[in-house]
Amino acid sequence: MRLRVLLLLTVFPLFAVSAPLPLPDQGPALRIQGSNTIGAALGPALVKGLMEHQGLQAVHSEPGEGVNEQRVIGKTRQGKTVTIEVAAHGSSTGFTALKKASADLAASSRPIKDSELVDLEPLGDLKSPEAEQVIAIDGLAIILHPQNPLNTLNTEQLAQIFNGEVSTWEALGGVGGPIHVYARDDQSGTYDTFKELVLRLRGKPLASGAKRFESSEQLSDAVSHDPQGIGFIGLPYVRQAKAVAIVDGDSQPMLALNSLIATEDYPLSRRLFFYLPPSGHNPWAKALVDFTQSAKGQAIVAANGFIAQQVQAIAVQPRPSMPDDYQGIARDAQRLTVNFRFEEGSASLDNKARQDLQRVVAYLKSHDKLDKQVTLVGFGDAKDDPQRAALLSKLRAMAVRRELVKNAVVLRDIRGLGAQMPVAANTADEGRIKNRRVEVWVY
Repeated sequence: MRLRVLLLLTVFPLFAVSAPLPLPDQGPALRIQGSNTIGAALGPALVKGLMEHQGLQAVHSEPGEGVNEQRVIGKTRQGKTVTIEVAAHGSSTGFTALKKASADLAASSRPIKDSELVDLEPLGDLKSPEAEQVIAIDGLAIILHPQNPLNTLNTEQLAQIFNGEVSTWEALGGVGGPIHVYARDDQSGTYDTFKELVLRLRGKPLASGAKRFESSEQLSDAVSHDPQGIGFIGLPYVRQAKAVAIVDGDSQPMLALNSLIATEDYPLSRRLFFYLPPSGHNPWAKALVDFTQSAKGQAIVAANGFIAQQVQAIAVQPRPSMPDDYQGIARDAQRLTVNFRFEEGSASLDNKARQDLQRVVAYLKSHDKLDKQVTLVGFGDAKDDPQRAALLSKLRAMAVRRELVKNAVVLRDIRGLGAQMPVAANTADEGRIKNRRVEVWVY
């Protein structure tokens, strides 16, 4: 698919409004439905940012008609009231609302399902780069009571805990007696993500006795007050609870750190989305998507506790467990906080990677690193043939190089490290896809 040409003066495309957005004669200017993770605070904050960017005054939010619903209200200079409605009842409700035409934009903390994609075909291809917009990266934190002595759990243990097979802290080497399981409700994208990343891969349903919550804040507070409690939550909602390090397969234990979530290496990292129907979309919806991807919008993402998508360079401490040539790169270079990942069963960049390509090029231009200052390191999944994994890992790095060369980047080197340094278990497609990645290192 042809990459869109974007203005590369900054790390993000510049956001400009050539004319004020049209105002409806009656009713809200925009209706957003879906994820509680997005809709509780991030969505309204982005809406406020857009309204202020549009020159609206006295912008504020009020409770909506139902629980977990808000209205963001502003006034034009002429005194006309503009309202945007945000309803946060779970990701699946956003797609249902698009079908019913009761929402203009769906907020989701998981990718659209194939069944939803087919259901919404009359609105256009919601998997197209214009429709599927990654607005932030989040990590699902596994939270315990602050005094719980456990510091690390693996994904297999998580499945057993949340299924009820492991029912006491003593069975995990801890103390405290029976485990109390806390989970989000069935409408929640957070629950869908946990189910996909942990439970479904191991064929386990959630324990029937789990305490369920529609609100992320209430779940987190309940765990932080229960010495026997454990729950899963979006990163901004850890609050007073304790987050533990997670191991997936042969990966290193990883805390839900910003750098590991930004690269999506953390086992329970996930993408947050806006889905904008391609056919006849509301101009306010398109403007909100564009604003969210701008530098101002991503600053709001970061201010709300999620991981913004701006590209940064970070130092990585070499470890003995790393391959020798990787240790050499880590000693001499810095890693950019972005990984290129690929569509399933393909060497094609996915929608996020297409946007990240432009962000990386902008970073390299602004830091004068276009000429032989970049090394790409590709990785693959083991499957049955390590030599094949080594070849494919280099081919993926070459695919990224081709796109960078189109943007006048001259590479220093490309490496293919095969199935080494996995960040996820290779026992299922989801883990193998995470392991198929290309890192960017700058000198």
